[in-house]
Amino acid sequence: MSRSLPGAILFNILSQADIDEPAKSKLNYLPPKRCHCEMHRIVRLKTPTDTCWVASSVLVKTVYFMKSLPAFQQLPPKDQLVLLQSCWVPLFILGLAQEHVCFEVEDTTAPSMLQRILLNHQDSKGSDREQPTMAGVQKLKTCLKKFWNLDLSPKEYAYLKGTMIFNPDVPGLQAAPFINSLQQEAQNALGEVLLLLHPEDQRCFPHVLLASSSLKSITSDLITELFFRPIIGKAHLLDLLADMLFSRC
Repeated sequence: MSRSLPGAILFNILSQADIDEPAKSKLNYLPPKRCHCEMHRIVRLKTPTDTCWVASSVLVKTVYFMKSLPAFQQLPPKDQLVLLQSCWVPLFILGLAQEHVCFEVEDTTAPSMLQRILLNHQDSKGSDREQPTMAGVQKLKTCLKKFWNLDLSPKEYAYLKGTMIFNPDVPGLQAAPFINSLQQEAQNALGEVLLLLHPEDQRCFPHVLLASSSLKSITSDLITELFFRPIIGKAHLLDLLADMLFSRC
């Protein structure tokens, strides 16, 4: 009696399985899903020197705009600081949109585990910050395109910024009722100027509000790490913003 080789037995089993269920294997075949991890890769500015300089200019103008509002100056200093901390990101993005700032990014290599060990975790606090990803950048660019499509005038941008600055729902405010009245005034003024400039488009105001709501999806870490970390190093951006707010310049 001849003995079958192990390889022949395995071949017969696999061959029989193919004969029994050929249609099932073909019908149930699904192509491999595309990996979306590429959207989560860490990126950086392609031209950091030029882009960071433009971003810094926009940020300075943003803080100066807030300081130049007489109603804002009437608020207690603590409320001024709280409002600045809560709205600087959407105001900065509106500034980018208003000045049509374009930028490109490229992949960056995260430090390896060996590099972190050799550095003795000196930058452990920085590693906790949210790093800019392609997904975050695409979300930011989508917001910018929405406002570019709206093609708002400087006056429309000014009133829109006012509705974001005077937010009575920010925790810790001392003059919340007064801030609420200021927000109502800004919203009414925005509606009036939109109606004046776009009398034929009754949907302009809702479109502006819809575009504004998308600003909430952009995090302060993304803006800080992408546009300002290359120039401020380990400094805290909020501290720099507070210095600009209360400086006499």
